[in-house]
Amino acid sequence: MRVAVVGLGHLGTYHARIWAGLSDVELTAVVDIEPDRVEAVSGEFHVPGFSDWREIPAGVDAVSLAVPTALHGSLGVEILNSGRHLLVEKPIARTVGEAEALIAAAQGNGKTLMVGHTERFNPAVVAMRELISQPRFIEAQRMASFAPRCLDVDVILDLMIHDLDLALLLAGPEVKEVRAIGVSAFTDRIDIANARIEFDSGCVANLTASRVSREAVRKLRIFQANRYLSLDYSSRTLLSCRIESSEKEFPSLVVEPVAVSAGDPLKRQLQSFAGSVHRNIPPACSGEEAKRALQLAHQVLARM
Repeated sequence: MRVAVVGLGHLGTYHARIWAGLSDVELTAVVDIEPDRVEAVSGEFHVPGFSDWREIPAGVDAVSLAVPTALHGSLGVEILNSGRHLLVEKPIARTVGEAEALIAAAQGNGKTLMVGHTERFNPAVVAMRELISQPRFIEAQRMASFAPRCLDVDVILDLMIHDLDLALLLAGPEVKEVRAIGVSAFTDRIDIANARIEFDSGCVANLTASRVSREAVRKLRIFQANRYLSLDYSSRTLLSCRIESSEKEFPSLVVEPVAVSAGDPLKRQLQSFAGSVHRNIPPACSGEEAKRALQLAHQVLARM
């Protein structure tokens, strides 16, 4: 599969590096509107660089799209209509209408559309999902230090979207009630947010996201009958806590580390996308799934 990367910021450059290292994929071109970025990345990986995605060679099969969120919808539809498969970074788009246009373009052209909700590929999340059975309460904290990139959207679409996607994945797609608060701190958009989401399944999720924190925190805790799971996204570690009873002693709390396989989440994501294209099977995170996360994100925004 021949791939081009469109958008060479921090994440797009990482995409290019991973694609260049995969044996069954050929990184064919890189694209960005900044000449310095194009020169640096194309030089590093010895591939042609362009300022306009329309200049990429006709033989390119697929595109990694890592541009600002506001451009996901318009560029993504054009790329799909050009006959290429598309991996677009999260969120799928800025609006639900744009997301639906992407889904329709993929279906109309018979091409794979996958959305980069990378935490799904975090090895600790993969291990955790095997232990989940009817979660009752989900608590997530996603705190990041201030960075000038990704300020074109609120923190809900920037950071909380990861945990909204996982909450839908774990608790079920139907939402009963959303409550939320948000605060602007360093920008004219919402920089700190908290959402309380009740699902039809009875599960409640309490999600907090900030992009103005002094330290980075990325943790997820899930409570269900007879088990409590604590996950650290950054260290990719998972703990299982359960009560062990004994006829002779009081019940005791048993805390056990859960085995987590090695692997870089983004590399796993790109390999999954390539596998979907190669085998013509549904992607691990479809446009419809990503649209549901986006719809929930807009519900959270509407409640603020």
